Amino acid sequence: MLKGINLYLVGMMGSGKTTVGQLLSQHLSYQFFDTDVLIEQVAKQSIKDIFANSGEDYFRQLESQVLAEISAYTHLTIATGGGIIERRENWSYLHHGLIVWLDVPLEILLSRLATDTTRPLKSELESRLEKRQPLYAQADLRITTAEGDTPEAIAARVIESIPQVLKSPAVPPSEGSN
Repeated sequence: MLKGINLYLVGMMGSGKTTVGQLLSQHLSYQFFDTDVLIEQVAKQSIKDIFANSGEDYFRQLESQVLAEISAYTHLTIATGGGIIERRENWSYLHHGLIVWLDVPLEILLSRLATDTTRPLKSELESRLEKRQPLYAQADLRITTAEGDTPEAIAARVIESIPQVLKSPAVPPSEGSN
């Protein structure tokens, strides 16, 4: 279906990029990667520690480096960090694949993140979402989720929607036509 083109999942923290990405990779017979996990492996520390010890700018540099390296490969499903879309240079890598935005309403994000004390507060999450929505909207495919949607159902909607956004190759003009 994708002919080896990478599938990049973007969206806010708590949108299900990792869970849905793993399901999609199985369906597509692709390898799965999560950029946050790769960043932790490269830095040999948790994302929380990277932010605490080196700051967000350093984290964003690592994130871009990881994205650049992984985008050189094909047949991958990649769950990205929520803010990866904020750096213009990252779009040049993302556009080499198919970008899927998992669009989850704020209320659902808050309920999913309620027990995670490492995540931002409601006001900060709301502010980030507002800032990032126009960037997420540049994705090739937008999958809006609702309360009760299972990861399997979301993955199935992504698979069903892919043919609608794949560009068909241009048909060359026949020889001798004017």
